[in-house]
Amino acid sequence: MPARHSKVIGYFAYASPTEVVCTGEACVITGSYRAMQEYILEIDPNGRKRTTIKKTRFGEIMKGLQLGAAYAFDEESYGRFYTLAKQDGLDVVDADLKKHKGEGLRFFTVQLKGS
Repeated sequence: MPARHSKVIGYFAYASPTEVVCTGEACVITGSYRAMQEYILEIDPNGRKRTTIKKTRFGEIMKGLQLGAAYAFDEESYGRFYTLAKQDGLDVVDADLKKHKGEGLRFFTVQLKGS
């Protein structure tokens, strides 16, 4: 396994093994623990669901993508993912999330074609 597969991309959160924090279409990956806490507070302000926040590595995300998962990256986590994905030979775009924040877009979703 290449060393890049063990690199931390960001954080994901889940309430149970089958219930992850998502945008409705994709599993959310944030660049920091704090950013995930803030996102969870936005979607569940009363804290009705108890969530666990964990680091996620490039290899874990790649495995998920190969299984058909979609991931919604924030600006910080996509910057980390993009560099490693290019090294791994994925055809990913250099998304300008700063530009899209003004349009209300917060996450950039990645899913393998055909998934």
